[in-house]
Amino acid sequence: MPPPPPPAAGSRGRCVLSFAAARDRCFSRRFLRAGLRPLAVPLPAGPDPTTTVHMWVPSRPPRNPLLLLHGFGASATWQWAPYLRPLIAAGFDPIVPDLVFFGASCTSLPDRSDAFQASTIKAAMDAIGVARFGLVGVSYGGFVGYRMAAMFPEAVERVAMICAGVCLEEKDLAEGLFPVAGVGEAAALLVPRRPEEVRRLVRLTFVRPPLIMPSCFLWDYIKVMASAHIQEKAELLYALISGRQLSTLPKLTQPTLIIWGEQDQVFPMELAHRLNRHLEGNSRLVVIKNAGHAVNLEKPKEVCKNIIEFFKEPVAEAANGVDKV
Repeated sequence: MPPPPPPAAGSRGRCVLSFAAARDRCFSRRFLRAGLRPLAVPLPAGPDPTTTVHMWVPSRPPRNPLLLLHGFGASATWQWAPYLRPLIAAGFDPIVPDLVFFGASCTSLPDRSDAFQASTIKAAMDAIGVARFGLVGVSYGGFVGYRMAAMFPEAVERVAMICAGVCLEEKDLAEGLFPVAGVGEAAALLVPRRPEEVRRLVRLTFVRPPLIMPSCFLWDYIKVMASAHIQEKAELLYALISGRQLSTLPKLTQPTLIIWGEQDQVFPMELAHRLNRHLEGNSRLVVIKNAGHAVNLEKPKEVCKNIIEFFKEPVAEAANGVDKV
């Protein structure tokens, strides 16, 4: 997932103040006001942990925990801030981690697979005493969430996937299904290092991107939010896509909600229908009009409404069908 689009006006010269740093602080304050606190979870617990997961957790023990997994882009706060108050008002207790190599989460281990990410987040949930939970994953977070649900069905009660192309196959890139033709080009797109690369990503992911994206704001964003762990993030993509085949993708047993932006150019609608077919009647697809890959940022009210309704439904009613909203 890309960062929220920058302001559509401003100087082309160097920014004196850091817009990205100020926005990051603003999102952190929103999490604090919503009753969440930041926590660094060392894994394994001990004096020399190999992995640390940073996460925002409820100040009190959660009664209805909902794990929110972010996509590529900035840290989790940038992608989930609009969802906190509606979810809490609906009776949910959001738990919002940074995946490994995003935000303040990191590891010294060499594994870059989605299975490693899933095991790491599950271990962090165990460490804070949350044994069962609902799960929402957006884009890359959906890949990790899908793997978590398959690996730990006793812990993940039901799943919402937002524009998560888990049914893609590596051959799809060469066959022209995506705007990139190989894993290397995908990494260059999703791990931008220059303003023109951020512009391309925003224009691919938003239906209505800003007409003007000043370079000073984009350089600022890259410096503050996207300059760490560039190589590791590229390795995550290689591990995710290389050799990927639908035939090896497990089928989830949990009720699954699939949410997709109708004009998604990163993961086209074909992948939404492919996933719905793959789950064989255990899922429901909701297509949101006038939205692209960044549907969670373009249409947060519609996305949040569907999430709340899905997780409140009885299990028997939580699957099947295709809805357009």
